[in-house]
Amino acid sequence: MTGKQRASLRAMANEYQPIIYIGKEGVTNSLIEDADAALEARELVKGSLGRNANINLHDAVNQLCAALGAEPIQVIGRKFVIFRQSKKNPTILL
Repeated sequence: MTGKQRASLRAMANEYQPIIYIGKEGVTNSLIEDADAALEARELVKGSLGRNANINLHDAVNQLCAALGAEPIQVIGRKFVIFRQSKKNPTILL
């Protein structure tokens, strides 16, 4: 993915609210299932790290993306954005 594509996706994600929350358990199977469903429906998803989480956000996002086959777009503070093109109904064309 090129820098321009990432910038475009970051700009799109500015108006999104976080829908994925990584809690103190870290990246769990239920979190992966929820994120998979969200990515299939929206393609671009924003999430956040809970205050009680004892995991590094970069490590958690990399682990989540590896499990989902997604691309990490942005990680700032406690928020992150990931992207994966929908298999059934792609709407964001890069």
